[in-house]
Amino acid sequence: MFIRASLFWCVAGLAMGLWVALLLVAPTLNLGLEWTSFGRVRPIHTTLIVYAFTGNALIGSSFFVAQRTCRTALWGSRELRQLLFGCYQIFVLLAVSGYVMGATQSKEYAEFEWYTDLFLLGVWLLYATILVRTILQRREKHIYVALWFYLSFVIVVGMVHTLDNLAVPVSFTGAKSYPLLSGVQDAMVQWWFGHNIVGFFLTAGVVGMMYYFVPKQAERPVYSYRLSIVHFWSLVFIYIWAGPHHLHYTALPDWAQTLGMTFSIMLWMPSWGGMINGIMTLSGAWDKLRTDPVLRFLVTSVAFYGMSTFEGPLMAIKPVNALSHYTDWTVGHVHSGALGRVAFMVFGSLYHLVPRLWGRERLYSVGLVSLHFWTASVGILLYIAAMWLGAIGRA
Repeated sequence: MFIRASLFWCVAGLAMGLWVALLLVAPTLNLGLEWTSFGRVRPIHTTLIVYAFTGNALIGSSFFVAQRTCRTALWGSRELRQLLFGCYQIFVLLAVSGYVMGATQSKEYAEFEWYTDLFLLGVWLLYATILVRTILQRREKHIYVALWFYLSFVIVVGMVHTLDNLAVPVSFTGAKSYPLLSGVQDAMVQWWFGHNIVGFFLTAGVVGMMYYFVPKQAERPVYSYRLSIVHFWSLVFIYIWAGPHHLHYTALPDWAQTLGMTFSIMLWMPSWGGMINGIMTLSGAWDKLRTDPVLRFLVTSVAFYGMSTFEGPLMAIKPVNALSHYTDWTVGHVHSGALGRVAFMVFGSLYHLVPRLWGRERLYSVGLVSLHFWTASVGILLYIAAMWLGAIGRA
């Protein structure tokens, strides 16, 4: 059910992204309606891609990985898991409908208003309970590293979501609230949240997918299990402090900006360690890249992981940020990560999962998978190259 939902929201999210892009060059496409204006449609696109497409894939794949690496069935009744599925889709619909009506907090990745925040918190606690209880009842003593990353994704996202959305509703019948913090404190907490949604929703969770699906598809053991543990602890410790680099040259105290920049630069080490671990897992199986487009998706995602996590810390350096901020370089960077790193890992994982979940011997058409890979690769490269060149021209 989660995999089906992920595929559905993928189409919806990408279609909405295309509409948002067209609105930039042809604003009249909103048909003169306030509900379809850029400011209301743009957060629909990000919510559908981050929470709906990627979120459903992460929840579904985490349940798959937990059962197989723990050698146990999921905790709880089937009805409880169906409740989780249904409520998560309701959360997406609540968020999207709120944007259309103009109910928004105007916070990146946290635009949904207080009633949706509370609903998501309840859904997230249910998800965490099912996953953690499944791990606690495992029949395998060892907890595989992929589950470490999934658990960090669950814990940190729940924590930053709660603290960033502390707000007081104007009324319990109106869709408006005011945050408890204000000014630079609110901005600091918001980007502590915003960057950790990237760091734990779109990175730690997706790295968890990498550590399970790359070795499984390559039919090779992970290159270095010791390196994967170092990757986990260093990434979790460093990433959570990198948010202030979004607030360079603002009212945020200079020491906090410098701290964010320093931790961002330090992220090069664990990120590239993880990339090397993923790529080198193919040692002895490189020939499979010629015949297995699913593995191509997974390995290209790991390569994009290395590229985007080199580019991100570079853009966090103050003099570089002075040139890149408010240009299309930022847009190119975000989408090289979202499309190249996240989407490719999700696509590869879904192609691995679908035949197994539906009891098929193989995918319907390997040729179509290959066409998907090459079309997506060329499209992404054209996209991000255009953004980079546009930014250089403006700089």
